[in-house]
Amino acid sequence: MADIRALTAFTPQNRSGIRYVLTDIDDTLTTHGRLPAAAYTALERLAAAGFRVIPITGRPAGWCDLIARFWPVDAIVGENGALFMRYDRAAKKMQRRFFQSEVERAAARGKLTALSQTILREVPGCALASDQQYRECDLAIDFCEDVPPLPQAAVDKIVALFEAAGATAKVSSIHVNGWFGHWDKLSMTRVLFDEVYGLNLDAVRDQVVFAGDSPNDAPMFGYFPYSVGVANVRPFLDRIAARPAFVTEGEGGSGFVELADALIAAKKS
Repeated sequence: MADIRALTAFTPQNRSGIRYVLTDIDDTLTTHGRLPAAAYTALERLAAAGFRVIPITGRPAGWCDLIARFWPVDAIVGENGALFMRYDRAAKKMQRRFFQSEVERAAARGKLTALSQTILREVPGCALASDQQYRECDLAIDFCEDVPPLPQAAVDKIVALFEAAGATAKVSSIHVNGWFGHWDKLSMTRVLFDEVYGLNLDAVRDQVVFAGDSPNDAPMFGYFPYSVGVANVRPFLDRIAARPAFVTEGEGGSGFVELADALIAAKKS
């Protein structure tokens, strides 16, 4: 872990150039499955300070609609990059953008339904994620959120079953998410920046910070020079293809508050 620096190494000069705050939700904003008031307030404080705040999550389309509409965020990427949503409060209109067409999504849903039966049969103790019915594009298999935690071997088997069927599989801190398609958190973030902000992400990535905590955040950790893992990322470091540049002292929501405080302080100075 020598290559990961403490958040204090994220210099005020570099922090002062940040304009966009991208963040995972589960176990990055939340702590032990709850959204602390301090973490939600940190989102409000960042927005009030002029940052564009964008959750980048594995959570479903149904949740994204609510978050885009009610949270103090500028947009949201959901289902590990299958979609983004942005609510125009002045026009009272929700913008929804999917990576695949409706025809492609319908075909994939049939294959995912069949695959879910195989996984549930082959991996005792796992379950469909409780938010599955709100998903448009992927299949989420719960290995510790609402079921007793499964061993790593079981998680690996779920991944292997997805991949054997030709699906992409990503592991979060609570679910294995699988889908038929070629996207991830980073690819839809590129689409969002292009279509909403009119920006090539490569040209502005030094203006972006990303906060996350688990293996499905690897594309973001690897791409953004200012990537931050909250402290509970540490148990996953041996299984993350790309590690964050910095790590906070606090876990979950408290780690995100540390990052928000550092960004706001640099902007004020």
